[in-house]
Amino acid sequence: MLPAKTGKKPANWALRQANNMLLKTVDSKMKTMKNLNKYIIAISLFISGFSTAQNIEFKRSNFKDNVEDYKVATDAIEQGVTLLEEGSMAIFEVKDPGLAFKKALVQFEIAQKLNPENALNNFRIGVCHLHSSAPYQAIPFLEKAYQLDPACDPFLYYYHGNAMQLEEKFDEALVSYQQFEDNYRKADNFNKFVKMRKRECDNAKKFKANPVRCWIDNLKEINTEHDEIAPTITTDGAEIIFSSNRPNSNKPNEVGEYDHDIYTSSNTEGDWKKASPISGNVNSNLDDIVNNLYYDGTKMLLHKDNEGQIDIYETTLDGAKWTTPEIMHFQISTKRTNDMYASYNHDGYNIYFARGNENLSKGTNIMYSGMQSMLKKDYKTATSINQVNSQFNDGPVYLHIDGKTMYIASQGHESIGGYDIFISTKTQSGWSAPKNMGYPINTPYDDFFFAPTANGKYAYISSNRPNGAGGFDIYKVTFWGAPKKPIVDMEDYLLASIAEPIKDPQIEDVVNVNKVSLTVFKGKTIDALINKAIEANIEITDNKSGKIIERFTTNSATGKFLLSLEAGINYGIAVKAEGYLFHSENFDVPDGSDYNLINKTIELKNIAVGSKIALRNIFFDVGQATLRSESDAELDRLVKLLKDVPALKVEISGHTDNTGPSSINDKLSQERADAVVVYLKGKGISAGRLSAKGYGSSQPIASNKNVQGRQENRRTEFEIIEN
Repeated sequence: MLPAKTGKKPANWALRQANNMLLKTVDSKMKTMKNLNKYIIAISLFISGFSTAQNIEFKRSNFKDNVEDYKVATDAIEQGVTLLEEGSMAIFEVKDPGLAFKKALVQFEIAQKLNPENALNNFRIGVCHLHSSAPYQAIPFLEKAYQLDPACDPFLYYYHGNAMQLEEKFDEALVSYQQFEDNYRKADNFNKFVKMRKRECDNAKKFKANPVRCWIDNLKEINTEHDEIAPTITTDGAEIIFSSNRPNSNKPNEVGEYDHDIYTSSNTEGDWKKASPISGNVNSNLDDIVNNLYYDGTKMLLHKDNEGQIDIYETTLDGAKWTTPEIMHFQISTKRTNDMYASYNHDGYNIYFARGNENLSKGTNIMYSGMQSMLKKDYKTATSINQVNSQFNDGPVYLHIDGKTMYIASQGHESIGGYDIFISTKTQSGWSAPKNMGYPINTPYDDFFFAPTANGKYAYISSNRPNGAGGFDIYKVTFWGAPKKPIVDMEDYLLASIAEPIKDPQIEDVVNVNKVSLTVFKGKTIDALINKAIEANIEITDNKSGKIIERFTTNSATGKFLLSLEAGINYGIAVKAEGYLFHSENFDVPDGSDYNLINKTIELKNIAVGSKIALRNIFFDVGQATLRSESDAELDRLVKLLKDVPALKVEISGHTDNTGPSSINDKLSQERADAVVVYLKGKGISAGRLSAKGYGSSQPIASNKNVQGRQENRRTEFEIIEN
């Protein structure tokens, strides 16, 4: 359970907890059970086998030697029953039980210490555990209640079915659910939950028979005995941000639990460092739940629960620290809503999130809203995404960096129990019907907060499955891919990139994860002379159209940046900082190319005599000296530099590889240098400030023995010869 704090009116944590076990359902048709009779006979024999177990009632006659213990036990049970009824009624009415079950558990455990052999008290303890963040702890208590007296409570069959479902004994669970239906006809309104459970068991049997090829590993370096939830990962996979209710500087609530704060950990050579609270003024005395980190790592969404009012906030990275979160303004109707679990779309201006009404009594649905005012950060009226919503709780939601894939946690659709993770892809008409990600990603427990890496090979989830550190833990999913596929090292060299490619094992994606056609370019900008990080402006241009796609600034403290490049575009990337020569890169990302990660340190050179820069976005026809129109953006940047610094005199130099006769290469390189000078003079630059020289193949900067090296050697440069 993710708790509300002392003094709060109950805030519905149903969306982000494991405690609403009764609400987890699907909308598919109930399948016919076969051979039911043999299981009923088997379970009847099981029960009769424990008929000799001694059930000790909480009667005064059983406490003859210690009447005080009897009074303590019965008083505790009376208080516990009141709280248990309060929590159960809240769930039945689709409301949040708050701390009712946890406080009830405290009372029942007092009685348990004085008499551990009472069926009804074991049953009640089991029910409380089922509505906690560690429902597997219910299993031994429910089984013991079953052994002591299966008739101790009419709902024991139902909750025993819950326990069997959690243990993945789905046939036994189906028998218990059927026995509950057969023996407790008065619970007609409750039977919808039984039918839900049966569908979940049928779904689970189907998915478990065809498991997803993956590893599920507990992040032991990060997890504690407390809850770790809401993982979000940087695009390069180097940092994870999450929320946890581990002890902090705030006051715990009445059952000793702390509010959630946001933590971060970095990955060094495959190992996660010890987590620490996120920098800046992000954490507060409220529940602070991280939602989503924008792909370039410069801004982040979170939500805060303030006295039952849940709102989405945004914080931005200013140097090394995060700013104080600001509330996001979504236009809503006159009734108050609770908004949470938001995710950026790739453009950063459109938000997907989960919304519920004032008390969340009707569940939550996935919504969408676009920014209408960048200055005020106001968003348009949110629209429900009906294609992905169910009649039960939907969310959290995560939009992949490719902009075409949505991951949703939901209690609806084709769940196998608890929250399951589903995938939906963008279509011409909206979004496809959510598809269950399969077992063992999903289990009968709560599995949500799916955060995939950009390459689609890994993902991070939060789950309260057993054998973890305690409560909700964060797990890493590693997808194997199709069977009998060899693992081959690949080095993808992007046209005209001088960045060092990163070797990456090529693993075919599993069917549930879309193949990612994306290039991620990350790095940092530094002063070439003293190696100090500097803040720089980066401009991305579509070379074919000349349109500027995006502008942004590298981190002021670290110089770091990260950008994603979609397939099918030839990109020009210009890096500029005051007092430095601009730097350019060219990336040609063909349609259908695989995921690539390029890591590069960009050294910016001072405007000093001798500084030399390669113009990576100047293009000529093959064997010709005619400038193509795609070169205009790069040349115009050089024009601006020359106009901004009128004292500069530069040499434009042309270079070739060693293919072909030297005489032809010398002539071609000279003609290309001359063509650039002609363009600059046409833009108003004085001829006296310009000179042109063709060097042919005499000044290589890379080996001419391979395609990549020859590509780098074919270049146009400018050198400052006077300032």
